[in-house]
Amino acid sequence: MSRPAAPYTPIVRAGDFLVLSGQIGIRDGNLVEGGLETELRQAMANMRALLEAEGASLGNVVKTMVFLADLDDYARMNEIYCEAFGDHRPARSAFGVAALPLGARVEVEAWAHVG
Repeated sequence: MSRPAAPYTPIVRAGDFLVLSGQIGIRDGNLVEGGLETELRQAMANMRALLEAEGASLGNVVKTMVFLADLDDYARMNEIYCEAFGDHRPARSAFGVAALPLGARVEVEAWAHVG
């Protein structure tokens, strides 16, 4: 599991919920190379690891927010996102943003219910 790129807590338990801070495609302290696909796959792997450390999984996720540096990546993001979640479909919002930390193309944050 990678350390955060800024001073925040990557995951917080709040009652029956786990709140995950935004995850970008960081591995070993650096943004992975390869663009949207590799970044999103790594961000989802980071999210999965954080959840598993708390005894949860992507199946517990009830809400996500996806931030894209380029809305032209929306369709490809959907494909990779659906691969990661399988048949599970959390509620989701997606936003185009001017920039993301470390020059990332995508960031995903989530809420998981573990009650």
